[in-house]
Amino acid sequence: MSEPHSAPRPHAGAGRRIRPAQLLFEPPTAVADPEHFFDLESIEDPRELLSRATELTLAFRAAADRATEFQAVAAAQLADPKRFDRLPVAVIAEQADWSEDYTTRMIEFGRELLRDGASPAG
Repeated sequence: MSEPHSAPRPHAGAGRRIRPAQLLFEPPTAVADPEHFFDLESIEDPRELLSRATELTLAFRAAADRATEFQAVAAAQLADPKRFDRLPVAVIAEQADWSEDYTTRMIEFGRELLRDGASPAG
C-alpha cells in the first residue's frame, strides 16, 4: 500500500462517527466486468446517480479515514518503547510501504489517538 497523499490528522469529533452509506459487495460476476461498479452504471436518473455516487464517496472516505486510524494505532503499538518486541521505524515503514518520515508521523498520530482514548476500535 502506498503512502496517503495527506498527513494524518486527528479525527474530528472523535466521539461521534458519521454513519456512511452501506457498502454492498459486488457479485462475483460483476468483478470480472470492469465497467460494473456498485451497479451505478444501471442508474439512469441523474439525480439518483448523483445521490448514490455521493453516498459511496462518503462511505469510502469514512472507511479510508478509519483504516488510517487503525494503521496509526498499530504503528504506535509496534513502536512502543515499553514492548520488548518493539520494531524500529524503518521496519514498520517497510512493512507498511511508507517513508520513514511518514511512519514517524503515523506513530505520533497513533500515540495521540491512544492517549486521547479515541482509538478507532473505541
